[in-house]
Amino acid sequence: MQEAGRGALVIIGGSEDKEGECVILRRFISLAGQAGARIVIVTSATNQPRVVGETYTRLFRKLGAGEVTVLDVANRQDANAAATYETVTGASGVFFTGGDQLKITSLLGGTRCDEALHDAYRAGAVIAGTSAGASVMSETMIVEGDDAEAPQRNSVQMAPGMGLIREVVIDQHFAQRGRLGRLLAAVAQHPYMLGVGIDEDTAIVVLPDDSFEVIGSQSVTVIDGTQIRETNISESGPRSPLALTNVILHILPAGYRFDKKQRLLIPPRAPR
Repeated sequence: MQEAGRGALVIIGGSEDKEGECVILRRFISLAGQAGARIVIVTSATNQPRVVGETYTRLFRKLGAGEVTVLDVANRQDANAAATYETVTGASGVFFTGGDQLKITSLLGGTRCDEALHDAYRAGAVIAGTSAGASVMSETMIVEGDDAEAPQRNSVQMAPGMGLIREVVIDQHFAQRGRLGRLLAAVAQHPYMLGVGIDEDTAIVVLPDDSFEVIGSQSVTVIDGTQIRETNISESGPRSPLALTNVILHILPAGYRFDKKQRLLIPPRAPR
């Protein structure tokens, strides 16, 4: 049961199933109210807002959503419009598509749309995002970095995100693009933040109690840097390999949960 005054987050690693069982998107629609859902699709991240908006509109209606609206915020004037605020605050579910996460934050950050998003979340709406739409969920987000490289000081670039989840940094398309090194580099720079790398067709569902559940076909990698004993992050050169010791790493498939506040793994319940 959701806590009064706060909704849920569905943070998707990208390339989610849209043709089979659609486990992740079905969970989003269910959390948003199913037939009573009022879904708003935000297409600001993509260069093809019309095509992407139509794709998700058809899909969400097929999955049983009651009302689906596409919101293409093309500039900050749109983001500050009263109609935009009303559309977002009236939603029971908001879905951010993939594309470029900096487009989302540069267009929405500090606007009435940004305010509406947080108001809707506090009022109990579910906020979802895939790929770039996943990265922006955190207070500090990964903008870009070197894939399939060992962790180095300059292997990742970060910027402020939308701040819906705190003390966490998200990376997406994780195993498929070999992004372990850049997430380790991000955690080395900000060891108080939990690193969460989400594979394609996989998501975490963040609940009001600050725990999250893994759903989907692949895995989620969780990096806890609070117990790091040795690191050379402040002394190393820009392209020098990082030293990191005593990093805690979890690989979690569907069914596992994680308590973000306590940094504790919650195994699946044994079948009765």
